[in-house]
Amino acid sequence: MWEYLGGLSASVLPYRFGTHSGWLEACHDLGTAAIVPSCGFYDQQRPCEVFDFTEDRFDADSLRAAVRRTYHRWESGAPAPRASWARRRAERAELARAHARLYREAVA
Repeated sequence: MWEYLGGLSASVLPYRFGTHSGWLEACHDLGTAAIVPSCGFYDQQRPCEVFDFTEDRFDADSLRAAVRRTYHRWESGAPAPRASWARRRAERAELARAHARLYREAVA
């Protein structure tokens, strides 16, 4: 799976509902551009392009525009954002501190 995903220039996530995505995280780890639906919080999870797609609607024009923006960025030589080992470790530490703080507040 990693070899496949890492070989893509971009991956379109077809979710019609949901909040966050492990697939989007994998794209970020591998430096594969992600094009995500407008439902949920995918666009807040990682830098990505967004198209209008929910349980009730699909806008093909917005998907074409997101693909074009991704292609033009790639064509200009700008790589997709990619995680580094150091940044991932820092994120884990930040999340652990945030969870600990929330648990302390909930118990108090």
